[in-house]
Amino acid sequence: MAWGLLAAWAVHDAEELATMAGWTRRARPRLERHLPWAPWERLDQSQRHVNTAIGLMGGVIAGAAAMGARTGGRSATFQAVLAGFGWHGAGHLAQVAVTRGYTPGAVTAPLVVIPYALWAWRRLREAEVPAPAGPATATALVAFPLVLGGVHALAHALTHRRPLDHHASAAVRAPRS
Repeated sequence: MAWGLLAAWAVHDAEELATMAGWTRRARPRLERHLPWAPWERLDQSQRHVNTAIGLMGGVIAGAAAMGARTGGRSATFQAVLAGFGWHGAGHLAQVAVTRGYTPGAVTAPLVVIPYALWAWRRLREAEVPAPAGPATATALVAFPLVLGGVHALAHALTHRRPLDHHASAAVRAPRS
């Protein structure tokens, strides 16, 4: 059941990998008109960025799935990521409603993400694995957007070339005596 998280994530993110960069490029003018306050110049979704972000998130998901498998689903980290993954699917449905059209991940969210999350929670209940309560649930809901934001920030840092400072580049090129 725990490794199903990684499998469901892989199917879902394959859709995002195939569609996100192109969709963002095509939708950006319309999104900028409707959401002018968003920092669109910093929300780069180039294919290189998408590849990097998905790879980084894959590490997070694989780690959580491994913790879930090792603990029979009792890992708080696994349960938090499972909750975040399920809510992520619901977020895709909200994006479709807001944009009134396709958004990356919209096909697999209702067909894979949400059904897997519901099935996994049912299996945990049947196995009498306690679900997180109170602060643990709140932590999962807060952690998901922070992890997602962190992954995209790191992907941005890894995929954007910054021009070298003129003096620094001159020092690198200067021959040593």
